[in-house]
Amino acid sequence: MKITYHSIGTIYSPFEKKEGMPIQAIAANGIKGKIEINKDLEEGLSDLDGFSHIILIYAFHRSEGFDLKIKPFLSDKFFGVFATRAPRRPNAIGISVVKNLSINKNIIEIENVDVLNGTPLLDIKPYIPEFDIHNVEKIGWIENKISEIAQAKSDERFNLKN
Repeated sequence: MKITYHSIGTIYSPFEKKEGMPIQAIAANGIKGKIEINKDLEEGLSDLDGFSHIILIYAFHRSEGFDLKIKPFLSDKFFGVFATRAPRRPNAIGISVVKNLSINKNIIEIENVDVLNGTPLLDIKPYIPEFDIHNVEKIGWIENKISEIAQAKSDERFNLKN
């Protein structure tokens, strides 16, 4: 089955290259960016200013191909791609929870951004703790790596293989 999505806008950030950027939004504390929503969709931003945080769903537009077993940023061991948030995936789709600072017409000012400049945005959803936070029993291989997230930076490991 073929599924087609179209960008609803663009995410702008200070990151022009993958190397050196935070690997998760939680590690991008204070980094500001903005989203420019396509003008014809501006009306859909009504009432979004009532939410302090939003979920961004976007295309990893500079990622091609995928590997079913990969070494994620926080490990030197191989894991199944679906047990990671790595960008080289069968469907190159990413998610981030960012702080919603302000909305002016079709521009959303955001904070805690961890994506490349010019990233195509596929959707926005309001972040609602009562819906989105769950008590979990296990978090797999990353359980002992959580304290390393703030220091970890993206590197070349998911660039195209030569």
